[in-house]
Amino acid sequence: MSIFEYNGSALVAMVGKNCFAIASDRRLGVQLQTVATDFQRIYKIHDKLFIGLAGLGTDAQTLYQRLVFRHKLYQLREERDMKPETFASLVSAVLYEKRFGPYFCQPVIAGLGDEDKPFICTMDSIGAKELAKDFVVAGTASESLYGACESMFKPDLEPEELFETVSQALLSSVDRDCLSGWGGHVYLVTPNEVKERILKGRMD
Repeated sequence: MSIFEYNGSALVAMVGKNCFAIASDRRLGVQLQTVATDFQRIYKIHDKLFIGLAGLGTDAQTLYQRLVFRHKLYQLREERDMKPETFASLVSAVLYEKRFGPYFCQPVIAGLGDEDKPFICTMDSIGAKELAKDFVVAGTASESLYGACESMFKPDLEPEELFETVSQALLSSVDRDCLSGWGGHVYLVTPNEVKERILKGRMD
């Protein structure tokens, strides 16, 4: 079993019309044994920028703390919040610094940039970025997430339709992966508000 699969994870970010949704499962396991069913994988950087960290749970928490530190330094120096594109470059640089002993994480970054244009991106554990215009996925359930998102995604979805789409894609995908699941956690971000919702899923 790969170290990336040790705790299990499922992450997806999807773009709508001037909005985005980012969702994750809630299971923390040690291989096939479930340890917690309320584990947080999605972290808020500021009101319009979120990062999800799939992979090893301990490395995800360490990496998040380093990124918050770097973002606070940026806010002090620049007196503004970081744009999603800038933050993606920062995450990439932080990961590449440690390329010979990497953080075993696969980040998913989602944010609203200039004129509230949604931006999503994912990268591997050494910071190689992959940009997308529709959706990005990560974690042990990524293969089934690709299929579900590919079939359900439509461009320019309204916020509530986007929530429904990303939730159904997540729930149907984690049912096909024994290392992730136990409900879901969805953030729906529009220019004016952030909605956070907990999904109930199969508890097995």
